Amino acid sequence: MTVLNDPYCKKSTKFLSWAGGHGPDLLQQHFKSGTVVAKTKTTFYCTECGSELSKWAGQCPDCKTWNTVKEFRPAAVPGASRKAGYAGESSQQVTALSEVSAQKVARIEIGIHELDRVLGGGVVPGSVILIGGDPGIGKSTLLLQVLAGLMDQLKCLYVSGEESLQQINMRARRLGLDVGTLRCLTETSVEQILAIAEQEKPQLVVIDSIQTLHSEQVQSTPGSVSQVRETAAGLVRYAKQMNCAMVLVGHVTKEGSLAGPRILEHMVDAVLYFQSDEGSRYRVIRAFKNRFGAVNELGVFAMTGQGLKEVNNPSAIFLSGHSEAAAGSVITVIREGTRPMLLELQALVDESHLANPRRVTIGLDHSRLSMLLAVLHRHGGVSLGDQDVFANVVGGMRITETGSDLPLILAILSSFRDRVMSAKTVVFGEVGLSGEVRPVYNGEERLKEAAGLGFSRAIIATANRPRQPIEGLTVTTVSNLDEAIAAAF
Repeated sequence: MTVLNDPYCKKSTKFLSWAGGHGPDLLQQHFKSGTVVAKTKTTFYCTECGSELSKWAGQCPDCKTWNTVKEFRPAAVPGASRKAGYAGESSQQVTALSEVSAQKVARIEIGIHELDRVLGGGVVPGSVILIGGDPGIGKSTLLLQVLAGLMDQLKCLYVSGEESLQQINMRARRLGLDVGTLRCLTETSVEQILAIAEQEKPQLVVIDSIQTLHSEQVQSTPGSVSQVRETAAGLVRYAKQMNCAMVLVGHVTKEGSLAGPRILEHMVDAVLYFQSDEGSRYRVIRAFKNRFGAVNELGVFAMTGQGLKEVNNPSAIFLSGHSEAAAGSVITVIREGTRPMLLELQALVDESHLANPRRVTIGLDHSRLSMLLAVLHRHGGVSLGDQDVFANVVGGMRITETGSDLPLILAILSSFRDRVMSAKTVVFGEVGLSGEVRPVYNGEERLKEAAGLGFSRAIIATANRPRQPIEGLTVTTVSNLDEAIAAAF
């Protein structure tokens, strides 16, 4: 044992005197036993992309984001073997995909059609769903309504780390929900929650919220990056092993994104965002990730005294204030997931008294507005270099697809020329840099949705012409910006 002869080993003499001459044998046996407690190693990882780093850095070298590298210090595991390697036997076997059963995944329908639509048809057993939203937007209210509807089908467990049982009972009474037999638990230790879940064996677990939980294996405060990461990993592991559906409620930052490490969104099966325009009674729940359904699916709810109520026809709500035609107003049809939706675009063009005219957008891409103004100048012959341009999507919605290009240009031109378009006309189409009008996907479904709401005319790209005439709807097709302007005015 060279360690005993090392002159830098301060404790070798004391150890030999204590061992009574058997020091080398005891020390060698101590190291061979494999019971040495490993030293805790401090690592760093990026909360945006999840990359691990050996030391702290102001900028992540992988995703190039600033101030996202956080320290993570896992707890030391006593009794860990020093000879741990890759020779262990695995209970899993390699299987060819042709041998895997193609049986369709059984889903559990919640009964709330808007939420079932967003989830892709219902809850999949063993899946983990993460729901985020601003405080007070209605996350706990919606989940309590979900549990009330599923209590007769599944054994449910509601775990709250933020509210007491009395507060949960008061909310249920205020909403008029019959949840007297719902199994509830107020606990913040993830080890205790999993131990109780082993006894209860629920089929659906709701955790409200993930930021309030803590693990005894991590030495940090609840809500920190390391705590959120470890507690979520334990809950996901339990859900997969026990085939138990789990819903996690997450807090959001001031920017509107989910708090905690970005790897949290990669660990779960579905990520839903609860959104609302300030002061509005309507709530929108959107799927940004779904391993069992389509992404960007949309569900619309209205907040009432009895909780959240479904809105089956959101187009009628977003157009409810559109009573008569006005300059700068154009109706368009967008597609959210599998649902076509009618929205009103408004534009205001006014003379600017500034050296740099303002370009303001609400619910639209600011860079795309600048590009469309350049296309309008080059191919439409309309210069707005000395005009302020304001564009808005009525109802607090946000449009990300390119089908809003043509209606936005026509709304700007309508306001600039003070020309009113017909209130029964819908417009959609993408505009290229060369002034051509390009088609958008699912054009025929959009036309049918507009016809169902009483619109009589549509201005679309030539390639979006429907195969068969749509009853009550006159379709005008255009191939470039000049034809679109002539058809609109």
